[in-house]
Amino acid sequence: MGLFDRVSRVVRSNLNAAVSSAEDPEKILEQALIDMQEDLIQLRQAVASAIASQKRVQQQYNQTQSEANNWQQRAQLALQKGDENLAREALSRRKVQLETATALKAQLDQQTTTVDTLKRNLIALEGKIAEAKTKKDMLKARASAAKANEQLQSTVNSMGTSSAMAAFERMEEKVLQMEARSQAVAELAGADLESQFAALESGSDVDAELEAMKQQLLGGGSANQAQLPGTPAAQPASSGTTSGTTAPKDAAVDAELEALKTQLDNL
Repeated sequence: MGLFDRVSRVVRSNLNAAVSSAEDPEKILEQALIDMQEDLIQLRQAVASAIASQKRVQQQYNQTQSEANNWQQRAQLALQKGDENLAREALSRRKVQLETATALKAQLDQQTTTVDTLKRNLIALEGKIAEAKTKKDMLKARASAAKANEQLQSTVNSMGTSSAMAAFERMEEKVLQMEARSQAVAELAGADLESQFAALESGSDVDAELEAMKQQLLGGGSANQAQLPGTPAAQPASSGTTSGTTAPKDAAVDAELEALKTQLDNL
């Protein structure tokens, strides 16, 4: 293979690739339809011209036939008048007209066939153009749908790695963190509230126990004092000495009670 052939093939392949990539289906369909419309116009003009030519030949043929009939009548008139030479001349003219009519008839038949063919081609082209218009609209709709789908897919694919999508993901993560912190704060607040109520409940128990001890100490009398360790036995009370012997014992109880209160306050 020569160098020129190789270069020619490379150039043609590159041109074909460039043309193929530059082809827009919608524009190509529009241009193809325009070309078909131009062909239709030319074909209509050709049909009109053929029909006009057919009519001229038909008129010439009819006129030749009429002339041939006229010479026939003249030949008959010359014979009736006894002029054979004139009749012979008329018949010669009639023969020329008949020969001309025969040639015109062949031309007329050929022209009629041409006109019929052109008419059929015109009808077929009109049908193809109508079909092409319908197909063009359908193909344009399919091409538009394909372009829209391609653009949508490109947009969706680009959104997966775009900064906007990343920002949405970051904000979602931030919202999740805020929700987690809010839940943790709520749990801590609930735990602190529970601990406060537990303290109150324990304080109520201590108060009840303190009240019971006060009732026990105040309501037991001397019998309880005799049972306390290290307490001397009770002596019979005499007049004038009762208040003096019970006063020190009450002071000791009050001191012990104050000590218990101090311990409870420090809890």
